[in-house]
Amino acid sequence: MAVHTLKNNFTFSRCFVFQDNNILVTEKGELPDSDAMRRIVSSDITSDAFSEDELSYAAAMIKSNAAIPEGFIAIPLRQFFWQNTIHEAEHLSARAHSILRLRETYRFCPSCAAPLTDDEHFTAKVCTKCGSLLFPRIEPAVIVLVRNENKILLVKSKSSSGNFFSCVAGFVELGESIEEAAVREVNEETGIKIKNLKYKKSRPWPFPDQLMFAFTAEYESGEIIMQEEEIEDAGWFPLDSLPETPKPGSVAYELIHGITEE
Repeated sequence: MAVHTLKNNFTFSRCFVFQDNNILVTEKGELPDSDAMRRIVSSDITSDAFSEDELSYAAAMIKSNAAIPEGFIAIPLRQFFWQNTIHEAEHLSARAHSILRLRETYRFCPSCAAPLTDDEHFTAKVCTKCGSLLFPRIEPAVIVLVRNENKILLVKSKSSSGNFFSCVAGFVELGESIEEAAVREVNEETGIKIKNLKYKKSRPWPFPDQLMFAFTAEYESGEIIMQEEEIEDAGWFPLDSLPETPKPGSVAYELIHGITEE
């Protein structure tokens, strides 16, 4: 698939407009239609826009200091994930936002410093001099729900913007599998050893450019010893008395509340 410059008469099934890490929707929570998208793209508030014709969507980024166009509000992209019921729209919005970040971040070749341009065949930037390709960045991460009889292990991260508990999560390191990362992250953050690790699903999560691999596991041994530089609080919580957890739309919510509904 390739990224294309928007044409004046475009019509797409989905249109995404972002401002930093926010997405524009109507007060009813609807995405811009093609007519609204054309008006926004033709104005001077747009810093970048593109389409992927094969996927029938267009995306644009408006300037950070620009006023929100009439008829729209800007909501955090996380909130769009939480409240969106259309799986395809959620995944395309993650893809679109990541590509816009790539286009904003990479303007010159890191090898020879020549200007970059859109590649004709791939969703990538290509160097106009040496031909190097730069693809959108993907950061693999794991998230693990650990169960000990009728209790589950939840942590409160110091980096979280909310006052909620979630599953242990972290990034995959070079040279390790996602299964090894899951075991390591639980042990590093909480001191707990796990067994019977089971893969559940994967999920794009554009905060910033993650691909989340979700697991469940069972408690094997150990006492909770928090990794203080990353974890504010941790504990075993009964399934019928959970603290505040992530909202619907997140893979953490699906892991936690999927178990409570068994």
